[in-house]
Amino acid sequence: MDRIVEIAKSIRSHGGSAVAVETDVTCPEDLHDLVGRAVDDFGRLDVLVNNAGIAPISRVDEINIDEWAAMVDVNLRGVMHGTAAALPVFQRQGRGHIVTIASLAGITISPMMAVYAATKNAVRTFMEGLRTESTDGVVRTTTISPGFVRTELADGMPELIRDQIRTNMHEFGIDPGAIARTIAFAIEQPDDVEISTLTITPTRQG
Repeated sequence: MDRIVEIAKSIRSHGGSAVAVETDVTCPEDLHDLVGRAVDDFGRLDVLVNNAGIAPISRVDEINIDEWAAMVDVNLRGVMHGTAAALPVFQRQGRGHIVTIASLAGITISPMMAVYAATKNAVRTFMEGLRTESTDGVVRTTTISPGFVRTELADGMPELIRDQIRTNMHEFGIDPGAIARTIAFAIEQPDDVEISTLTITPTRQG
């Protein structure tokens, strides 16, 4: 959270507007408060980016039920909670855009990632369902499935695979700025254009 606060300060120091709000995506009330804060501070909400995710991955036969539940709560329910908070605002405004970060892991399934992949597959399904229900031009949706990106996602992984994931991120992972530019590309399209799904991978990732 401290780093987000500093980023917000930096944005303001360069003439922009930014507010850092600590939010637990597993708590629906926190998402409603976040959306309400955005509307109060900026007058409206144009885009919601669902980006929170955890990956305490393991083999299925290790039966880490608590970790499975945590991934469902953050990776899937977190997206649902954010969407539930934003949709009424978008409907009142007459427009809005929900961008959700899924994962290539939800498309190309690898060992030890069964539950993580399941949550990301579910996110893609949920967002596609919302897209098919939102053909009146009010709400646009975009789901982005990145490959290796240089983030802290590996920090919550077991040591057995954490070092390998970190090595892959270091050797050929793409900068998070590439995902930010992709989000900007999607939301800058004309109102009659919807970029519904995108897959973004490093050129060296198989």
